[in-house]
Amino acid sequence: MPRFINPFSDWGFKKIFGQEINKDLLIKFLNDLLDGEHHITDLVFKDKEQLPELVEMRGIIYDIYCTTDKGEHIIVEMQNRYQPFFTDRTIYYASRDIVNQGVKGTVGDTNVKWNYCLAPVYTVCLLNYDMKDGTPTKFRTDIALMDMKDNTVFSDRLRFIYLMLPLFTKNEEDECENDFERWIYILKNMSTFERMPFQARNAVFKKLSEITDIAALSKDEREKYDESLKVMRDYHATLEGAALLGRREGLEEGLAEGREKGLAEGRAETAKMMLEDGEPISKIMRYTGLTEEEIEKLR
Repeated sequence: MPRFINPFSDWGFKKIFGQEINKDLLIKFLNDLLDGEHHITDLVFKDKEQLPELVEMRGIIYDIYCTTDKGEHIIVEMQNRYQPFFTDRTIYYASRDIVNQGVKGTVGDTNVKWNYCLAPVYTVCLLNYDMKDGTPTKFRTDIALMDMKDNTVFSDRLRFIYLMLPLFTKNEEDECENDFERWIYILKNMSTFERMPFQARNAVFKKLSEITDIAALSKDEREKYDESLKVMRDYHATLEGAALLGRREGLEEGLAEGREKGLAEGRAETAKMMLEDGEPISKIMRYTGLTEEEIEKLR
């Protein structure tokens, strides 16, 4: 039986990085991620649900949303499986956060003054798969608004960092050269550890060991974790079954077409089960890769 929680379960990820009592873990992770670029001394968790201005517009629910002591906005997303147009979705999320910084007021209201000064918005995406949709196939991809001629930063107001964990190739503790690499090594392998590495090197990893120890979870926490783990495992099992079905159908219709059909059926079946269990649309989108419109048609 695993000793530590799976950080790629929805509940496990938020347990580590999304709780006020453990925000020092998120601060440490972000500082290691942005080493030499920014240093965060404190942050405040914001409401993860950003409501639309109009009822008919789509709202947004982030995994983790916070602001730093220097005013930067940071969105942290965890994605387990490939989702079409995922990079477009992250751009949309970040752009909405930029737009929401605008000062609202009525036309002609002389008391409303705003000079368009914007706080930077950072989007950090931990991906438990390799994006094969045109994004460079490497572990870390850093995106900023750049001058295309000389590759200098034009504006720091939009910043994206994509971490494709399967492409992190350091598989031994002593291969990790800094704390950021140690974070990634731990997150990638945590559910297989019998002991948490690097505890003697940094106290943050000792705390990480304490809060992720399955035996230390309360009864309520264990129930929530088990349910989150079940959803993740059911989804993976459905995809594997769908892929097998696709391969069988491929003998008659062509392997590629059959596999795609099987995967689509598997995603739809998983979405139906999650809808029946009352899971939120944002969570179903994350686990299945379906759009909101596709999910609504399954009701």
